[in-house]
Amino acid sequence: MRTRRWIFSAIMRLLLRCLRIGQRHRFWPTQKVRQLWLYGRLCLRSLLYNSFTDSDTALDALFEPVYWLVDHITRWFGVVFVALVIILTSSVVCIVYVCLLPLILRTYPLPWVFWHFIYGHWNLVMIVFHYYMAITTQPGYPPQQSKSDIAAVSICKKCIAPKPARTHHCSICNRCVLKMDHHCPWLNNCVGHFNHRYFFSFCLFMTMGCIYSSVSGWDMFWEAYAAIEKMKLLAKERLQVTANQTYGQTPPPTFSFHERAFHKSVVYAWVLCSSVALALGALMIWHTVLITRGETSIERHINRKEKKRLQKKGKVFRNPYSYGPLGNWKVFLGVERKRHWVTRVLLPSTHPPKGSGLNWDTAPYVPEQKSALLAI
Repeated sequence: MRTRRWIFSAIMRLLLRCLRIGQRHRFWPTQKVRQLWLYGRLCLRSLLYNSFTDSDTALDALFEPVYWLVDHITRWFGVVFVALVIILTSSVVCIVYVCLLPLILRTYPLPWVFWHFIYGHWNLVMIVFHYYMAITTQPGYPPQQSKSDIAAVSICKKCIAPKPARTHHCSICNRCVLKMDHHCPWLNNCVGHFNHRYFFSFCLFMTMGCIYSSVSGWDMFWEAYAAIEKMKLLAKERLQVTANQTYGQTPPPTFSFHERAFHKSVVYAWVLCSSVALALGALMIWHTVLITRGETSIERHINRKEKKRLQKKGKVFRNPYSYGPLGNWKVFLGVERKRHWVTRVLLPSTHPPKGSGLNWDTAPYVPEQKSALLAI
């Protein structure tokens, strides 16, 4: 009896073992794939693990190919953009001297002629001077070797060199730039500590010149536009008369080449100046707000994130580089005396900015702030 029970139990154990082996072989590929997937995910997380990683870092990594493409296009087409600015500006200046200036001298009273002559040439000189200085002046670069008198806040992961405060790496220039604002393709140069004033002054005086040209040429524009429409109508009538012409009919009069070129040039100059005034004026207003706050374009985004982070902790963020609206403008323009508002702002000036761009101290125009400030 015991022998039968033992044989029966042995047979049942053998059947159960066979069933288990069959199930293992049946699901073995699925388990193998799942194990490989878990192992691969673990390896990827271990390689890319960073406690500071967030959604912004992930987006930067995804858009890295796009950044690379834009950087290389901007680097190679910078010369083309500069040439385009020179060509468009020169075309408007030529139209003013060839077409509009003789008309102004013939029709305008003497006080208005004097005003247009003085203001127009002053504005043109300021535009050319500041654009040339913004292109040729280096923005400023930190030294590659470490020095004891430089207060470096971090190490650039691309240059592998100390990075002072307000310094950022430009991927187009492939260098760190002191007080970097942005890389301007229309200058083919970075906007930094030593040429930021030239860049802003160029935007300001170019906007002023375009607004001046658009406002003063408003009546000329509408007259030229009406003349062009009349030219189109007469050309259409001429074609109809030519198609049904008899010996007793004469075609309508036509405009001369000089008249057609004059009217089209006036319309071209007005449309170009108005478009530049809108686009460049918006950029100039944006930089005016940033300078009033004592920020650059890059620091604007950094300060916004820092402000949100401190608000969650119940703290108040204060920009350590803001010396008040008037103090910020004095530091930016290099105004130390009252006469500097004329000699350094309203007239061409090559004076350097305040400081070396390596160290940033409290401005002399405001009392030193007693509360601790957060360094960026």
